[in-house]
Amino acid sequence: MTELQTSTLLSQIDRPSQLRQLTPAQLQQLAQEIRETLIQTVSRNGGHLAPNLGVVELTIALHYVFDSACDRIIWDVGHQAYAHKLVTGRRAQFHTLRQYGGISGFPKRSESKYDAFGTGHSGTSISAALGMTAAHSLKDSPCRAIAVIGDGSMTGGMAFEALNHAGDLAKNLIVVLNDNEMSISPNVGALSAFLSRKLSTKSLMNLKKEMERFVRTIPGLGTNIIQIVKRSMDSLVTFFTPGMLFQALDFHYIGPIKGHRLDRLIETLRTAREIEGPVLIHVMTEKGRGYPPAEIDPTSFHGVGAFDIATGKSLKSELKSPPSYTKVFGDTISRLAYDDFKVVAITAAMLQGTGLECYSERFPDRFFDVGIAEQHAVTFAAGMAAEGFKPVVAVYSTFLQRAFDQIVHDVCLQNLPVVFAMDRGGLVGEDGPTHHGVFDLSFLRIIPNMILMAPKDENELQHMLKTALDHHGPAAVRYPRGNGYGVAMDKNPETLPVGKGELLREGEDILLIGIGTTVYPAMEAAQRLERQGISAAVINARFVKPLDQDLIFDWARKIGKIVTIEENVLQGGFGSAVLEMLQEISFSPKSFVRLGIPDTFVVHGPQSTLRNLYGIDADGIENAALNLLNTRDGQILHAIGQVARR
Repeated sequence: MTELQTSTLLSQIDRPSQLRQLTPAQLQQLAQEIRETLIQTVSRNGGHLAPNLGVVELTIALHYVFDSACDRIIWDVGHQAYAHKLVTGRRAQFHTLRQYGGISGFPKRSESKYDAFGTGHSGTSISAALGMTAAHSLKDSPCRAIAVIGDGSMTGGMAFEALNHAGDLAKNLIVVLNDNEMSISPNVGALSAFLSRKLSTKSLMNLKKEMERFVRTIPGLGTNIIQIVKRSMDSLVTFFTPGMLFQALDFHYIGPIKGHRLDRLIETLRTAREIEGPVLIHVMTEKGRGYPPAEIDPTSFHGVGAFDIATGKSLKSELKSPPSYTKVFGDTISRLAYDDFKVVAITAAMLQGTGLECYSERFPDRFFDVGIAEQHAVTFAAGMAAEGFKPVVAVYSTFLQRAFDQIVHDVCLQNLPVVFAMDRGGLVGEDGPTHHGVFDLSFLRIIPNMILMAPKDENELQHMLKTALDHHGPAAVRYPRGNGYGVAMDKNPETLPVGKGELLREGEDILLIGIGTTVYPAMEAAQRLERQGISAAVINARFVKPLDQDLIFDWARKIGKIVTIEENVLQGGFGSAVLEMLQEISFSPKSFVRLGIPDTFVVHGPQSTLRNLYGIDADGIENAALNLLNTRDGQILHAIGQVARR
């Protein structure tokens, strides 16, 4: 595919209202140009390709039928809003997609008036759209709200809570169900199968047409009789399609319709716009549409790095790199499950993302994909634990936030041995604020009975997983996105003593205490300081809870000047835990600095850029140590972690 020329239709679209000036043939041409732009941009920047290719026609139709300046289009999850961004005034900035300082890969209210609601987690669109609909009603506004939600997101309970409420309110809400039989991994569950009954639907549609044709050939039947027969056939079709479910919730159900036929989409959306009360339009789309590699393997092309357009192959270096933390987790949990029948694995529609493919193949009876339903996943795990099993909930840190109440009441209150394997802990990169896992150390350490660990490298990860499974209560292991350091892996995972850190380096002038991803940068900073005549001790805390009081206090008392480093928010985080512990034993350090994420939502950008921005890389730690050594004794600097100016 070649770069688009300035004479293209897309280059002339600066606002969505201009779509209505195009002919049907031009709309089809625009769809093709959008697909080419998506493929070209994502091949360079990385991003969510397959889901965006699947909603190009749907995006055009929505903006063609509805007045985007008034009507609100809410994209569930939001990773399928790239075409939306292209036709709503961000075409010129689209090359900066997901780049540091560029436009976001998700809807963002501060970025455009056309981004009606910020989204990044699934299942929220119907609730938000219903809230807007209720607000429009109170203001006597003619504006409509349209929620676009995928069938994967429909497996979450929040979507059905909103549907139930919408049916009761009977307001003019429109829900577009984008059914591509995929979330990130292929969808699972009875509901997903129910939503995607394409074959039976096609057969029933043909039967309906044949019956109508036959009835019209019978002499003497009046129009009223024919309409009665037609309505009976509609009821029959509804009974055998998802319409039965949504009509039970008092929605007017339309569909299923083909999601790549612009004429059908436009006609259907126009009809839905005129219907009083809540409407659900069931649209069948193909994830990865228009790019053969993504059509063949939509899972791999859900979220991708830079790739070669001609082949679809990744442009990552061919040099052998260390295994990812995700792979080490998957390999380790499979080994541990082989030796222990009680180990089971649970994921929320993240089979590939959490590294459980091999586990699911080796132990299919002990693997459970619950769909996009983190709350259910946690309580389901608690139920298994109550019966003597050792469930491991494999989940991204940012998604575990959705199940906080279940962690507190269903796991920790009952002290059940559920293991939380939290991938993508800390800064995740280009997906931005909805996906950074920078709150978990804070929100998990406050819960009684929970132990909380973070490995300094991939070898320590396998030992922490073994430790968590051997613990007779709730345990969480938090590890980052990306590859490990390439350290030697011990032959067998061993159980670590709970609440015990390790001294990596002795020193006399300053104490650096790291956790997880900050330990190796702390060691590097210590080596740099040594070249300047400064002796820095380094502790790998290993545990955020319980802390190694003896080790930390011993060295804090010897040195007095302390720097804690964490890839987590400062409020209630690891550094706060160390300060609290020292206060409880009535020890006041000479001076104390906490490095971490300040009171802000972190923007999108490369992990290395963001770590440097917040001063939690080797440069930042070195600078903080030098600054601390130049301060007077008795100072506690509580919130270091602001933007470093280097």
